[in-house]
Amino acid sequence: MIPAKIDTMSITTIKEKGVESIVDWFDQHKQSFYILGWSYLSNQQQMEELFYRSIIKIHKELPRFKSETSFETWVTSIFIHICRELSDDRSLQASEESETRQDLFKALDQLQEYEKEAVVLTYVKGFSQEEAAHLLQVSVEKMKEHLFSGIQSLQKEMGYGSNFNGCKEYHKDYIDYLEKAMDRSKKIDFEVHIYHCQDCQDDLATFQDVMLTMLNFTERMKDFHVQSDFMENIKARLAEKEKHRQLKNKKRKRMGIVFASVFALLMGIGFFTGAFTNLYYTWTEDDQQLRAFLQQGLGERLNLEAESDGVKIKIKSAIADDVQTLVFYEIEDIEKDNQYMMNYQNGVSVENEYEIMSRVTNPRYYPPDFKSDVNNEKKNVYRGKISLPPLTTESGTIKLKITMLQKLIRDSSEQNSFSAYYNMEDKTGEWSLEIPVTKKPSIEYALNEEKEVEGVPVRFDKLIIAPTATILQYAFNVDQWEKRIDDLNFDNLEVNNKKVKADMYGSTLVDSQQGMNWVAFRAHFDPLQIEKPKEVKIQLASVQLTIQDQKTIELDASRGYPQTFEYAGSTISIDKVEVRQPTQVVISSHEIKNRAFEWLQFQIKGENEYEIISMDMNSEGVLVDKNGVEYDATTPVAYEEIEQPRHFFTVLSIGLQSNNAGEKVIPKRLEINGYNTTKYLDNIVKISLE
Repeated sequence: MIPAKIDTMSITTIKEKGVESIVDWFDQHKQSFYILGWSYLSNQQQMEELFYRSIIKIHKELPRFKSETSFETWVTSIFIHICRELSDDRSLQASEESETRQDLFKALDQLQEYEKEAVVLTYVKGFSQEEAAHLLQVSVEKMKEHLFSGIQSLQKEMGYGSNFNGCKEYHKDYIDYLEKAMDRSKKIDFEVHIYHCQDCQDDLATFQDVMLTMLNFTERMKDFHVQSDFMENIKARLAEKEKHRQLKNKKRKRMGIVFASVFALLMGIGFFTGAFTNLYYTWTEDDQQLRAFLQQGLGERLNLEAESDGVKIKIKSAIADDVQTLVFYEIEDIEKDNQYMMNYQNGVSVENEYEIMSRVTNPRYYPPDFKSDVNNEKKNVYRGKISLPPLTTESGTIKLKITMLQKLIRDSSEQNSFSAYYNMEDKTGEWSLEIPVTKKPSIEYALNEEKEVEGVPVRFDKLIIAPTATILQYAFNVDQWEKRIDDLNFDNLEVNNKKVKADMYGSTLVDSQQGMNWVAFRAHFDPLQIEKPKEVKIQLASVQLTIQDQKTIELDASRGYPQTFEYAGSTISIDKVEVRQPTQVVISSHEIKNRAFEWLQFQIKGENEYEIISMDMNSEGVLVDKNGVEYDATTPVAYEEIEQPRHFFTVLSIGLQSNNAGEKVIPKRLEINGYNTTKYLDNIVKISLE
């Protein structure tokens, strides 16, 4: 048995025994985690998926666990992360909620995410405010603010009324008083005030009712029994996963034996067959990327066709790996001189997607290609490629259904992908194609290298070489409050003197729970065919940073507007403050040259410190290149053709609305927490794999 509070020896045992021990631990703690899961999710299917994914993720991340935090806190952080993912996953959302789902859960659904998580972790899971604040990576004071606004929102959802009418300066003391965490002298002052203020008495009573409702609900839920087959279903799925893994290993061994048997024969005829194949595809395939795939035996010619409303679609080939399923196609307008392209999930779908494809990995986007020779030969033929999710099986048949195509209209004055993208029209029809495909293997190489980029630790974890893409998995540390990386961009990747360009659409998030203080991403590069990598060179391009630089500006209407102040070496103007519904605030900074900040991180406080204010913001700005040349941000421009572009705001128009119906927001302070900026880099990171 594993105790609730795990010591070092128990952790060692879990690491040795693996998934089975994690399942046993969850079995003992399923009650509290089951309740926590229901706070996010709405049906039994989602709940099983939640526990299944959590166990797999915890097993995968267990080597990174550090004993500075309790095991339960660490598990909860992963559990909450997956709760968030599943609550946004439409494929797992039932058309109707489970009838057994309590009304309080439905009330929690109406809260903002930060409110719900603060309330649930404190009153459902039972963490202290300090532990919950650590889990959510906020200060204890901010945690108290979230708790107050969460309970206030619950008050409205549960029918206790929508407003607190007591003295606003005492709102912040409600939680500490009711939880008996207030200093004696402060407690006496608070009770004296409550005794003489009827509105505050009513507020406190209502606030206490909501808190007691939460606590009583948690007590009642202790008697709630998880379905007897709940954990058994999850164990069965885990057992099936392990069985599938073992079968794959056996298959690899059998393939190795077969390969050894026929190796001598292949050596005899391999040269002639390989030479003929390369020559054949050189003659018959115009698309250079597809030609390379076919010559390497990663796919085969298909030539599947479907026709609808005068437009013929031909599937030329499909290449599948662990990254994506890449489908090469040709679209011909038989009746007119039009070119069309496909766009996944915009008229293009896979009917059996949930059966054979991953629901976790998002496909890549490939923009229109007007520079290739094949797309400039005929005005009615377009050849392109579309990315679909990777297969979850070794092979299968993709049932592709197309109901809409996007018509490409070339800008005669400037034929680039940007202008074409913004001049698309739709073509409807109905095309159905069944595409056989077999997934090709990928190879992973551990890098285990840590460097600093602009003073922030960056970890380069692994290199993945797949047939359709080269992937660099990296992570950056988010533990530094003063400066943190929001995004890291790359120019190219060089392996064994072969260089590939980075995908212009940046990186994808892998997991935000990398040892609590690390966030991992995957950068995509062009395909790279290398058998034995010896050295990796990573050319960094740019980094987007958030800099913490706090400043508070008092908003004094008696001085009139505009009012100016200095921040980060530049002048900022508060042009206008108009108290109305909604209140309007205009901030501007037109100095661009040598300006440190591109965007500001700020909030505006009203007369009531704890008033919940929503902000609606419109902005104006300019694009500036390396040489200081400015481009109007409102005019479409080929962004990828601008050398080292940076986007600066010049004017921010902000609308402020109070959550208390009918109240106008009277701005009293502008609180700047920091700013965002972009740095262009020429760093090269070299990593040896030998």
